[in-house]
Amino acid sequence: MTRLPTVFVSHGAPTFALEPGLAGPQLSALGRALPRPEAVLIVSPHWMTQGARVGLSRLPPTIHDFGGFPQPLYEIGYPANGHPERAQRALAVLQQAGWSAQGDERRGLDHGAWVPLLYLYPDADVPVFQVSLPATLDSAGAWAFGQALAPLADEGVLIVGSGSLTHNLHEFRAGHGHEEAYATEFVAWVREAVQQGDGARLQRTLEIAPHAQRAHPTTEHFLPLLVAAGAAGDAVPARVIDGGITHGVLSMDAFVFGPARP
Repeated sequence: MTRLPTVFVSHGAPTFALEPGLAGPQLSALGRALPRPEAVLIVSPHWMTQGARVGLSRLPPTIHDFGGFPQPLYEIGYPANGHPERAQRALAVLQQAGWSAQGDERRGLDHGAWVPLLYLYPDADVPVFQVSLPATLDSAGAWAFGQALAPLADEGVLIVGSGSLTHNLHEFRAGHGHEEAYATEFVAWVREAVQQGDGARLQRTLEIAPHAQRAHPTTEHFLPLLVAAGAAGDAVPARVIDGGITHGVLSMDAFVFGPARP
């Protein structure tokens, strides 16, 4: 079986489900262009746990884990099947790599998972299971976590890290009528790192990139990018999918790592 690429997507605000903007159609085009996976493994910062957990549900429910948004958003479901067999395999590879991991038969798909999947696979016809983001990860740990999951990309599983290339919620809530310069400068720096395949530099993004603290006051929405890159193994150079910047401060970029890039 041909190794699948790994993918990082920015899921932005929950309203991305209703407002596709520039990124939505591009994710839909990506879903059509990628080799069809047997299952999607998705890591989201909206499921953080002590140690790792792997969703084993055959019918994972859609979780509306947000408040104060338009009612139509709460009426959206993403009725994809789970894939307990592939999820058990993910659990095994994590444990074999020395990670503390356990299964969860009840967990559904949070909005960090189902919102981008609405565009990647709008027919919900590809099985999906979620893997939590261990709460104690730093940048090196997120990379290593991705490396532990990497064997699954050789077994028909599309590994997706879902986060946000920039994620300052205070500024998002304050509202911005134009793109903030700090966000565009941070995005340009990260794009250069991934396009050059500079994994060491990428892992130091939150230490050395311009405006890193402002772009990510907390780290959890950046770490899924490192999980996806770490899972790509030696295939770190990435194709950039320009998703634009919404609400002035939220970059919606996606990256596709690996030789099977469309």
